[in-house]
Amino acid sequence: MRVVTIPCLKDNFAYLVIDGTTAAVVDPGEAAPVEAALAREGVTLAAIWATHHHADHVGGAAELMAARPGIDFVIGTHDAAKVPAATRQLEDGGEVTLGTLRARAIHNPGHTRGAISYVVDDAVFTGDTLFGAGCGRLFEGDAATMHASLAKLAALPPETRVYFGHEYTASNLAFAAAVEPDNVDVAARAEALVQAAGTASTPSTIALERATNPFLRSTAPDVVIAAMNRGVSGDAISVFGAIRAWKDAFRA
Repeated sequence: MRVVTIPCLKDNFAYLVIDGTTAAVVDPGEAAPVEAALAREGVTLAAIWATHHHADHVGGAAELMAARPGIDFVIGTHDAAKVPAATRQLEDGGEVTLGTLRARAIHNPGHTRGAISYVVDDAVFTGDTLFGAGCGRLFEGDAATMHASLAKLAALPPETRVYFGHEYTASNLAFAAAVEPDNVDVAARAEALVQAAGTASTPSTIALERATNPFLRSTAPDVVIAAMNRGVSGDAISVFGAIRAWKDAFRA
């Protein structure tokens, strides 16, 4: 498997998942950069895999499909009603194939009701559920729902590569430092990002997210203290909810 990162729109990422000369595209926010990547890589597009229904993740699908009648357009079952052009729906644990590759869906409600991540070999494509050092806003779910969804992703093997939907990592790390100012892993990751200026921060790894992402650290002592200082109890879901609410209003 090869993965090619495709910057789209203002700060979105789409991805080509390539097996030989065939590819699926994850979250094509617009068509033109995808078409350019396909031509550059010399591969044929066989499928569209969407993580959720938001326009900045599926906005290029219609144009890509018009040029390739009959290709699959896959989305999570609970988001399918909002994307009529989708040709296939995936439940939690459902699978799609691309050549020799097999992609398994993890249902991750919270950002949207039907958000899914795709696990392919040693990689996971998380859309707007899990970001570099962050997570998506709770547009169609509550703190308990998103906390459970992130726990599913955090349980993947630590070496799993995390391909996320937006270049938010720098601002997310600034927030992580506010939550855990003594977290040396957060500081090191922020410094590495500065040193790699101009390079996309995707992919991360599950191990790195466990160490630096406050939304995966709702039982870490300093995160609990930070949340309790904002007036909540110390259970993991209350902590997560307080940290998410804080992030919604945070300005670095």
